[in-house]
Amino acid sequence: MAVKAPARRDQILEEAARLFGRRGYHATSMREIGEAAGMLAGSLYAHISSKEDLLYEIVLRAANRFLDEVTAISAEEATPEQRLRRAMRAHVGVVASNVDAAWAFHHEWKALTGERQEGIRRLRRRYERLWDDIVRGLPGATDPRFARLLVLSAANWTYTWYRPEGPLSPDEVADRFTDLLLAGLGTKEGRR
Repeated sequence: MAVKAPARRDQILEEAARLFGRRGYHATSMREIGEAAGMLAGSLYAHISSKEDLLYEIVLRAANRFLDEVTAISAEEATPEQRLRRAMRAHVGVVASNVDAAWAFHHEWKALTGERQEGIRRLRRRYERLWDDIVRGLPGATDPRFARLLVLSAANWTYTWYRPEGPLSPDEVADRFTDLLLAGLGTKEGRR
C-alpha cells in the first residue's frame, strides 16, 4: 500500500516549526517557509493567512497534545509515584515526537499577540495546575509549585538534546528522569 503524502497545510506547519526551532520566529521569513515547503511565498497565503497563524497553530497543537496526554493521567487512580512516571513519559513523548514544535511551544509562543498569546498563557497555566496535582502527593514535595518547576524544568529541556536516533527511547529518558526525581523528592534530608 502506498503511503499518502502529508496534506499541504501539515507540510507547511512542519517546515515552519523546523525553521522556527532552528532560526527563531522573528528571523524566519514567509519566503523561507515557502521554499522549505517547495512553494512560492505567495502560494502560502492560499493555505495560511500570516506567519503568526502558523506559529499559533503549531503552539496550539503542542499545547493540546501536552494537555490531552497529562489530563488523562492526572485523573487516574494510581500512587503519586505512578502518576509522576506516567506523566513524565507522556510529556517527554510529546517533546520527542516533534522536537521543533516543542521548541516553538516553549520559546516562540511569546511572539504571539493579543488574545492568541493570552489563550496560550491560559493553557500553559492549566497544564501547570495538572502537574501541581500530580506532584502534590509525592514524599518530600512540601511545595507543589517548586516540585512542579523542578519536574518540568527537567522534562522541558529534552528538546535541546534528545535525538530519535539516540540510544534511549523517550520512555527510557522519562524513566531515568523520574527515578532521579523520586530519589531526590523522597529524601528527608532536604532543606524545608
